[in-house]
Amino acid sequence: MRKTIDTTVAILGAGPSGLMLSQLLHHAGIDSTIIERSSREHVLSRIRAGVLERGTVEAMHEAGCATRLEAERINHNGVILSFDGTRIDIPIKAITGHHVTVYGQTEITRDLLEACEDRGQPIYWNSPDAALGKLSSDHPIVAFTAKDGTPIELHARFIAGCDGFHGVSRRSIPTNEIVEFEREYPFGWMGVLVDEPPIADHVVYANHADGFALASMRSAQRSRYYVQSSPGESVDDWPMPRFWSEFKKRLGPLGESVIEGEPIEASIAPLRSYVTQNMQHGRLFLAGDAAHIVPPTGAKGLNLAIADVRRLARAIAAWNGGDEKPLTQYATQALARVWKIERFSWYLTTLMHQFSEHSSFEKQMQRAEFDYIASSEAAQTMIAENYVGLDF
Repeated sequence: MRKTIDTTVAILGAGPSGLMLSQLLHHAGIDSTIIERSSREHVLSRIRAGVLERGTVEAMHEAGCATRLEAERINHNGVILSFDGTRIDIPIKAITGHHVTVYGQTEITRDLLEACEDRGQPIYWNSPDAALGKLSSDHPIVAFTAKDGTPIELHARFIAGCDGFHGVSRRSIPTNEIVEFEREYPFGWMGVLVDEPPIADHVVYANHADGFALASMRSAQRSRYYVQSSPGESVDDWPMPRFWSEFKKRLGPLGESVIEGEPIEASIAPLRSYVTQNMQHGRLFLAGDAAHIVPPTGAKGLNLAIADVRRLARAIAAWNGGDEKPLTQYATQALARVWKIERFSWYLTTLMHQFSEHSSFEKQMQRAEFDYIASSEAAQTMIAENYVGLDF
């Protein structure tokens, strides 16, 4: 027998953006219900980035979930760019007055989830069959089957699509109304997570003739390393001796500090840029990867998703207080920031990777841009401002 439940906001997705939205709404006195297609264990096991903009740290405080973050965070005051072994140290704290924070996305998810569960937030796990309806009405519906087999019809005032690129939310918008922009890059990132100390106090982005490399950290004793991989390659094509050899070579002199280790996790991720202009359809609002994808260069995916749900939470809180204008402006204002973040991620990706289709001219342009950054306070300021996070 179908069960009917009333809620103010139905949230699709129990990742960090959906959980953050629920927490922010709770503090605004607004109830919500979360539907997640996978299991709790799967959500908590996902390995993701961990470089946080100042706005994401602010959001964790707003959500009341920053205790462990403040105890364990590692602050980065700069970022390193390397081109064929030549190094630029960009002092982002000295330039902007702000630093970025290293704290794993998995830890953010855990902190938010535990806070939600401690206050009894309704979360329906293992519900992959969610279907959205009546999106143009004042009472949209989410129909799904609970883990125990009970069919449920959730009656809401709003639906927040925080269910990622492959979720049901964006697919529920009529295809003739969708306007999309996409760029698929002709390479991927082969990444490993190792319990070894990082090579530097800052994130290192390296452009080498043989491909890109990135050195980052998750803690003082855990490092995340990447190398540019070719299309179609799998983890099997990157045995550890090959990975460590390429990684150290591409880092130039910095590679001498690498301590090799047995990977805790290894994977290959494709790179793409994607934006849909339709971040709102009736009472459905998209946030995070459901609306846009950025390449991981610059570590903007999680931060951009959190910025979306901060904006959405404030808009719904304003509606609850009788002001609907912020809701009508959500998509326009969010997209204005999205495109700026897309630009920065595209810029770093284009600057720091090897493209098979590039001629010698484009490669010289990469070098010229790198040399300009090295000599220009204005260019370093642009990178620093974007890296710590644009104003929200």
